[in-house]
Amino acid sequence: MSARPVKRSLTLKGHRTSVSLEDDFWHAFREISEIKSIPINALAAEIDAKRDLETGLATAIRLYVLAYYKNRAHP
Repeated sequence: MSARPVKRSLTLKGHRTSVSLEDDFWHAFREISEIKSIPINALAAEIDAKRDLETGLATAIRLYVLAYYKNRAHP
C-alpha cells in the first residue's frame, strides 16, 4: 500500500472532481460506503455538504473516516 496520496476521481453534484488520498484512507472510505449501503459519490457529497469551506475535501474525508472508526471503537 502506498503511504503517498493518490489522486482519485469522484462525482459531486454532477461534476467530476478529484481528491488525493492515501490507500488506507481510500479503502476505509470505500468500506464505510459499503457498510452504509450508499454509493461512494453519495457519501462524498454528504461530507462535502457538511465541511467547512476552508477545509479541503480530501482533509474532510480523512477526518470523517477517522471519526467514523473512532466512534465505532468507543460508542
